[in-house]
Amino acid sequence: MSVDLRTTYLGLELNNPIVASASPLTGHVESLKRLEEAGVAAVVLPSLFEEQIEHERMESYAVQELGSGAFAEAMSGYFPDVPATVSRSEAHLDLIAQAKRALSVPVIASLNGTTVGGWLAYAEAMQEAGADAIELNVYFVPADPTETSAQVEERYVNLVQVLASRISIPLTVKMSPFFSAPANMALRLIDAGAHGLVLFNRFMQPDIDLETLAVTPNIQLSTPAEVRLPLRWIAILREHVTASLAATTGAHTSEDVTKLLLAGADAVCIASALLRNGPGYVERLTSGLRTWMTEREYASVEQLKGSVARAAVQDPNAYERANYMSALTSFTPRPHTP
Repeated sequence: MSVDLRTTYLGLELNNPIVASASPLTGHVESLKRLEEAGVAAVVLPSLFEEQIEHERMESYAVQELGSGAFAEAMSGYFPDVPATVSRSEAHLDLIAQAKRALSVPVIASLNGTTVGGWLAYAEAMQEAGADAIELNVYFVPADPTETSAQVEERYVNLVQVLASRISIPLTVKMSPFFSAPANMALRLIDAGAHGLVLFNRFMQPDIDLETLAVTPNIQLSTPAEVRLPLRWIAILREHVTASLAATTGAHTSEDVTKLLLAGADAVCIASALLRNGPGYVERLTSGLRTWMTEREYASVEQLKGSVARAAVQDPNAYERANYMSALTSFTPRPHTP
C-alpha cells in the first residue's frame, strides 16, 4: 500500500509533516542541505531579534551624527572611515537568499520581538530575500505587575496586525502557552492576520550560579513528556480554526509525530531531537510514520489529520477536566524498595 505523507502548512505543500525548527542546525547552508537530504519538508531559520536590529540602527545613527555640530568648512574629510562590516541583519538576509538558492523545500524566516517598531520593516526585506513565510516569535515575559492581561494580549495582537500589513507571504505566530484563555487568543491572532499558529513557544528559564550568585541562562532541550501540552490544545483548537496549526516542543519520536497529527496538527516542528540525533534522524521519523499508517491502512496524512481531535472523539471532555480526573484515579504508585 502506497502512503501519501504530503500535508499543507501555511498554504505551502510539504512532502511530509516534518519541519526543522529554528536551531543551530538551521543557521548554516551546509546543515540545511543535510536536513533536506534526510527528508525534512521545510526549515525555519534562526530568529532575527528586535534587539539586534535596533542596536544596529542606533550604531548607524551614531556614526551619521558624529561631528554633525562641526563647522561646515571642516566637514570635508572629517568623518572617519567606517569599516565595511556585514551587520547581523544583513547576514541574516543573506542566509535566507542562500537557503532559497540551495534548497527546494520551503524556507521560513523568523522574527523575534515584543514591541511595535521600525524593526518590523525587516519582514519586507525577508520577503524580498526569498522567504516563503515568516514565523513571528513573541518571546515576552510579562514581569511588570502594572501591566494587565488585556494589555499583554493587545501587545500580541498589535504586533501581528502590523506585521501582516507589511507582507504578502504567509505569517505564522509562535504562541505562548500562558494565556488565561488560549483558545480565544488563538482566534484573535488569526483574526489579526496570522495564517497559522505554532503551539507552543518554549521559554528558556534562567538559573542561579551558586558560586558566583549570577543569574545565568540554562538551555535545556525538550523532553518527550512536553508533547502533551501542544497535543491537547491542537486537539481542542482544530474544530475552531481553519488556519494552519503546527506543533512544537516535545516531539522526539515518530509516535509523537503521529499523535500530534491525529490531534489535528498540519505540521510538526522538530529541534531537540535533531540536535540530539543529527539531521539523518528525519528519515527515522518519516519512516516510522509511514509504517504506522501502512499497518492501519491510512492512505494519506490528510486522512489521518484530526481524526482524534476533540470534535472527533466519543468523549470530547477527555481533553479537558475528565482527563485530569481519569489520570488521578488510574495512577498506581510503584512499590517502594529500600
